[in-house]
Amino acid sequence: MIASEGEARDWLRTLSECDDAAMQRLEHLAALLAEENARQNLVSASSLASVWQRHIADSAQLLCHVPRETGSPWLDLGTGAGFPGLVIAALRPEVRLVMVESRVLRAEWLERVRLALGLDQAEVIGQRLELVETSAYRVISARAFAPLERLLHLSARFSTDDTLWLLPKGQSAQQELQSLHGWQHMFHVEQSLTDADAGIIIGRLGRKGQTP
Repeated sequence: MIASEGEARDWLRTLSECDDAAMQRLEHLAALLAEENARQNLVSASSLASVWQRHIADSAQLLCHVPRETGSPWLDLGTGAGFPGLVIAALRPEVRLVMVESRVLRAEWLERVRLALGLDQAEVIGQRLELVETSAYRVISARAFAPLERLLHLSARFSTDDTLWLLPKGQSAQQELQSLHGWQHMFHVEQSLTDADAGIIIGRLGRKGQTP
């Protein structure tokens, strides 16, 4: 379990994606986040003291569940302050990664950081998800975006049989999965590496998605 800022940095260095250039992008992201948080409440002020554990490593751990050859294109829903979208893009800048964020100020912030970090393959869509054009994605992630059932109703149209879903859910992961009805799926819960009480829903939707 990653329990400190130092452990988070050390763990990141064990990732094959985290070379010196990636680490520099993450350092830049952390600095920009702290600066912007003074203007708009992107994350809780208290969490900035543990940004590497609570936000950066917490986002990066999703890569442990993604085979290298299946990472693109990637759709991140409700990216907000950039987690996990900006972290994934910083670690894997070659991946086409689309971040959807409907709140104007946050979408503008994501675009500024995308440019500052040189993430040319990343894209920010500043619209409500319902208005985003349907397209197929290999990976779909969402961190604290919506309850599982509503999330699937909103975003199943972006999924194929092969799409991998990565959904950090905190303490509610197992309960939300057990409460999910009417969907063919192959989801399970993995333990978070950064929070002993948190889980990540991982898996795929079945061929037909929602059952009649």
